Amino acid sequence: MIVVQYRPKADQADHNQALVEDVFLELHNSTPDGVRYATFRLADGSFLHIADVEADPNPLSQVGAFGRFQDGIGERCEAGHGPNAQPATLVGNYRLLP
Repeated sequence: MIVVQYRPKADQADHNQALVEDVFLELHNSTPDGVRYATFRLADGSFLHIADVEADPNPLSQVGAFGRFQDGIGERCEAGHGPNAQPATLVGNYRLLP
């Protein structure tokens, strides 16, 4: 499982959300196997992405909207708050994840 957090500039947050929504629209339409993915927009303006990828190659790499989302992500973010990806281990889960 991978967790990615970042904070877009205030004037880029809605645009970033629209790009993320496009990713989920394409995922729902193409229904790739081997990936579970969720994104949250937090109250402090940051975004949190959680992905569990079991397929190789990563199905997200085949999603055009994901590539468009990734293009320019660094420029959309506040200085010092660019994407920080970290492996994560699930410690507990109550009805949120399967």
